Amino acid sequence: MKIKDLFDRRDCLVSFEVFPPVRDGTIDHLVPVINELVELKPDFMSVTYGAGGTSRDMTVEIAALMKEYGSTEVMAHLTCVGYSRLGIDGVLQELKSKGIRNILALRGDPPDGQECFIKPEEGFGYASELVEFIGTYDYFCVGVAGYPEGHIEAPSFEEDIINLKKKVDSGSDFIITQLFFSNEDFYRFRDAAQAAGVDVPIVPGIFPILNYRQIQRLTALCGATLPSDLHKAMQAVQDKNDEVARIGMDYAICQSRDLLEQGVPGLHFYSMNRSGPVKEILRHLSIPGRTET
Repeated sequence: MKIKDLFDRRDCLVSFEVFPPVRDGTIDHLVPVINELVELKPDFMSVTYGAGGTSRDMTVEIAALMKEYGSTEVMAHLTCVGYSRLGIDGVLQELKSKGIRNILALRGDPPDGQECFIKPEEGFGYASELVEFIGTYDYFCVGVAGYPEGHIEAPSFEEDIINLKKKVDSGSDFIITQLFFSNEDFYRFRDAAQAAGVDVPIVPGIFPILNYRQIQRLTALCGATLPSDLHKAMQAVQDKNDEVARIGMDYAICQSRDLLEQGVPGLHFYSMNRSGPVKEILRHLSIPGRTET
């Protein structure tokens, strides 16, 4: 089923994201996590690329494995990095052959060793171009990324909204946002997008903070901002991962509750390949149309 059709069936979708393992190069350790996440009855699950598109084959393998389970829909990430139009066409054909109908289309981050994104020869330089190309198949449902605080490379917030509209006009069916920690940033982004004519569902991406140093690295890379009160609370216990995780999960619960009260069409959780924190957060939420697991 296409994810865009799920929005017509549910008041609020719940989805999880996993990523291909990078240390041992196999998916053996991820399979139990996927099973545990599937037991939480998400509406769909997504699987990312590694940095610079380094795990493309494993992404397809994991997406196909989740599809075989048959109890949840699957979305595979696809980026412009490192592949020509012909190479991307090959990936699309493989995804189609495995019955995977949902794709998150991204420009992608530069590969290791590159400071900025370089358009591949005979490839695509923008996510909007990738979205348009995927649309020629007349088979896939396509989501794109949104950036509540603006993309780190965008000249301005306003320019980033213009780029978002281009992606939607190219055929995007929904938007999932990058991690953020101030809901006011999300509401400003959503309002600006809708004012610009974006009329597809905009789903907030929720990142439960479990490790202080990890979130320091991530926010530096993507440009997301930690609210000062949250930052101070975590900084005070930065070497005590259990306490950092408790603060992070409590914050994610409060953040999610507020978003639900404002009628968001879904919540997309960045699981970081762990099922426990997501399960704990969901236990404290009342999501319209969802039964407890």
